[in-house]
Formats: sequence, structure tokens, C-alpha cells
Amino acid sequence: MEEQSISKDKNDEVANESVEDQHSAKTNEDNVEEDSNDEGKEKPDEAVVIEDTGVDNRIHELTEQLKETEKQKEELHGKLLRVHAEYENYKKRTEKERIADRKYKSQDLATELLPVLDNFDRALETEVSDENKSFKEGIQMVYEQLQTALKSQGIEPIDALHQPFDPNMHHAVMQTEDEQYDSNVVVDELQKGYTLKDKIIRPAMVKVNK
Repeated sequence: MEEQSISKDKNDEVANESVEDQHSAKTNEDNVEEDSNDEGKEKPDEAVVIEDTGVDNRIHELTEQLKETEKQKEELHGKLLRVHAEYENYKKRTEKERIADRKYKSQDLATELLPVLDNFDRALETEVSDENKSFKEGIQMVYEQLQTALKSQGIEPIDALHQPFDPNMHHAVMQTEDEQYDSNVVVDELQKGYTLKDKIIRPAMVKVNK
């Protein structure tokens, strides 16, 4: 009986030692696993730092792109304003030119006819005789019809004779001293001047009293 009891005690000790060894081994495995897990946790932290740095760089890039976009937008807005101003000026200029063309459309015709009118004036200055009286009357009639047609287009002779000298309307080519007239008065008209509405197309050639 005593041998059986001793044998049982030894078996119990062996069993206890085996359990302790297993517990110790489990503890060591747990420690190794914890160490392994601790080592593994350091890498995600480094990845987070790298990822955060990448986000900062991306934000910086986007900020620079936004600034560049804003700059380009301001430049385009400025160009648009300049183009709009130029277009408005172009519209005003073309409208002004169109009105002027319509207003002074007869200027070319008048310029071409001025020498013809001068010839009529010289023809009508000839002395009248019985032989040329009817001829001169015919010339006078044609001349008056021509003047009426020109007047309908806004072309009229400048009233210069006995008028105060106006350098804008008169071209003084001679001077004289005549007590019958005041100073700076047109005493003779050597060539008629003409206006087209409010525009002088040729000043009158005159003689002026000093």
C-alpha cells in the first residue's frame, strides 16, 4: 500500500510538472506573440506618417494649382474686358463712320462738279450783247438748275462777299485798302467756296480789306 501511495505521489508530481511546463511554454508563446505583435505595430505608425506627408504634399499642390487658376482667371477676365471695350469702340467708330458716309455721301460728286461750276461762273461774267444774250440766258438757266440740284444734296455756295473775313471759310489771296469798307471785310470774291451741310469742302478765294 505504501508503494502504491509513493507511486501515485510521483505520478502526481510528474503530472504537475507537465502542467507547469505546458503553462510556461504557453506563457512564452504568448510573450513571443505579444512581442511579435508589438513589432508589427510600429510599421503601421510609420505608414501613417508617410501617408500624412503625402496628403500634405497633395494639399500643397492643389493650393498652388488653385492660385495659378485664379491668376489665369484674372488674366482672362482682364482680356475679356479689353476685348469688350475694343468692340464697343469699334461699334461707335463704325456707326460714326456710317453716319458720316451717309451725311457726306455727295462730297465726291460735289468735288467733281466744282470746276464745272467755276466755268459757269466765268461764262456768266462775259458781257452781254444782242448776239449772245439768248445764249447767256440759257447758260444762266442751266446753272440755276444745277445749283438747285446741288442744294437738294446739301451743297451750297459760301456767302463771302462783304462779309467779315473768316479764315475757316475764306482763303485770302489779296489785300486792299478801301475806305468804303471796314477793316477785315471781304471786298471781292475771286472763286466761290462751297459747303456740304456743315462741312466746308472748299473755302472761298477772296480779297480782304486791310
